Amino acid sequence: MARIITFGEIMMRLNPEGCLRIVQSPKFEATYAGGEANVAVSLANFGMDAAFVTKVPAHEVGQCAVNELRRYGVDTRFIVRGGDRLGIYFCEKGASQRPSKVIYDRAGSAIALARPEDFDWDAIFDGADWFHWTGITPALGGALPEICMAACQTAKKRGVTISCDLNFRKKLWSSRQAGEVMGRLMPYVDLCIANEEDAKDVFGIEAAESDVNSGQLSHDGYIDVARQLTRRFGCKKVAITLRGSRSASDNDWAGVLYDGALDKAVFSTTYHIHIVDRVGGGDSFGGGLIYALLNGYGGQRAIDFAVAASCLKHSIEHDFNLVTVDEVASLAAGNASGRVQR
Repeated sequence: MARIITFGEIMMRLNPEGCLRIVQSPKFEATYAGGEANVAVSLANFGMDAAFVTKVPAHEVGQCAVNELRRYGVDTRFIVRGGDRLGIYFCEKGASQRPSKVIYDRAGSAIALARPEDFDWDAIFDGADWFHWTGITPALGGALPEICMAACQTAKKRGVTISCDLNFRKKLWSSRQAGEVMGRLMPYVDLCIANEEDAKDVFGIEAAESDVNSGQLSHDGYIDVARQLTRRFGCKKVAITLRGSRSASDNDWAGVLYDGALDKAVFSTTYHIHIVDRVGGGDSFGGGLIYALLNGYGGQRAIDFAVAASCLKHSIEHDFNLVTVDEVASLAAGNASGRVQR
């Protein structure tokens, strides 16, 4: 079985019940989440050998985050203990024309203050086949750009396939900072994952004849974005999620997978989804795509599986995608009616 290593921050997520606003809620639900942790849970849930690497404080709150990962079968043996706090984010779910909102409280978290000597990458990558990280991790600052570079260099030296979700977060760093740091890290990446805006925000590569606010997304424009990314950084493949936002409650959802060696792109089915919780949607796409590629799926089947997995995630509360391979395969095969399964 292939072994996947993911690296990043896990946080406590606090959200009001349902679609209550933060200012009106008398209580908050506490769960745990983070871009790379979400991918690890997806892969473990699909039966893969997935490990998550991070640093959490050595107290009960840090242990709660570790326990949540273990609950879903994620390997936590390389999680480092130290620091004073676990990052927090508040999530207010939008509805109709009111957008969702995220407020971060993660400055000074254990992982943000991590040092290069915290992680023995040679030991971590022993027996590994795949390494996944996102642009959120170096955006946390401190030594994390250096730590991400050390991880990528060690993974590349060991022949480990590397994937990165650009995941630009404007609340963490500027486009200029992201472009400079990610520009140094991207040459190590085999599979680049992005949403319809990331390449523009980080590298200034924009899809022609597209407007994400109106939902107008040009297929040819995103093929060109993927082609430019492969040519600039040497990525073997680029995958882009395509979200047409009709409202906070209803989206169109699709994706494209571009193969640089073949100069060929394949597009998924477009799903019209009514959203329960969209946070973690991109991570579930990444998890589905990594699973598909590690299991030898061809391009069309791989993008269909990844988009179907993330489509189902939009129907699940909180960040983790708690679906099975069979459920994803059924949707990818066209069973989208939502009828009761008896």
